[in-house]
Amino acid sequence: MSKKITIYTIAKDLGLSPGTVSKIINNKGNVSEETRKMALDYIKKVGYVPSSSARMLKSKRTYTIGIIFSEDLNIGLEQSFFSSILQHFKDHAESEGYDLSFIVRKIGQNEMSYYEWCLNKRVDGVYIVVGDYEDKELIELINSDLPCVSTDMIHENLYTVISDNEQGIKILLDFVANDLKQTKVSYISGPLRSKAFKERLEVFQTNYESYGLKTNQVIMAEGFGFTSGYNAAVKIIESNDLPEVIIASSDDLALGVIKALNDNNLSIPNDIQVLGFDDIAFAKHFTPPLTTIKQDRKKLGQIAAKKLIMLIENNNSIKEGIEKVPVELIERETTIRK
Repeated sequence: MSKKITIYTIAKDLGLSPGTVSKIINNKGNVSEETRKMALDYIKKVGYVPSSSARMLKSKRTYTIGIIFSEDLNIGLEQSFFSSILQHFKDHAESEGYDLSFIVRKIGQNEMSYYEWCLNKRVDGVYIVVGDYEDKELIELINSDLPCVSTDMIHENLYTVISDNEQGIKILLDFVANDLKQTKVSYISGPLRSKAFKERLEVFQTNYESYGLKTNQVIMAEGFGFTSGYNAAVKIIESNDLPEVIIASSDDLALGVIKALNDNNLSIPNDIQVLGFDDIAFAKHFTPPLTTIKQDRKKLGQIAAKKLIMLIENNNSIKEGIEKVPVELIERETTIRK
């Protein structure tokens, strides 16, 4: 019978101490690159997989984080902005030794609430990527004893990491008034079930007049994506009261706006200028490339992961609060300075 492979047998075979092998496996401590490579090559060769059982028993944790994309909002993983934040969250959480598990209401014939699924999967905490305030089961989870963070929702008993939406909209308004030197603006908002869209709309409506701007239309898009932006732009075009500038509350909406204007033979930026919010990966590759507000998706994901892990590992931490990440203007070809 072949011997059981442990860090102790690996250490003996390589002439190293078990502590050194542990440091190499966990990517910690001062170990020479030559020794590290030798050990990792050997570990791969013998097929050793570290067991987390001892760590789980010692800490009474599963080192698993639940992930929720609110199903009621019909936002899937193909949504580029939130999926990018999730990827950065994942990278940091995994670097700290945590696994991720998606939490849904129904798997096959089994249906439970979010909280019941979290208990069933024994997660240590939950990251709500985006959520619906009208979802009672989501609120039940937030109000439970499980640590939760979000990059979208703001609620009691929830720590939220969001971009500074007020700063972003004010940057756009100042840019339109003082750099583009335009005054007539239409605004396209995404569904107000999203906290970000609601906040951006409120900042726009409260502040546009103070920048010397006037608005002929505020359009509520029916959804979050490209097609919703396209349809909203068609409504503006059909009104026969064209603005000089269209501000869309997300890049996904803005790209739909650009397509609708192009399909109706309106030149961008000569006839109408377009601004977005997010700076998704495709924004700079569209025709024409989109002027937009850049959110630091990497920082949003990393801060959310760090905060949730801190809440998990320190029961005395304050479990609610709001942390705002600064944004910046990215100027491209859908606008033209005067």
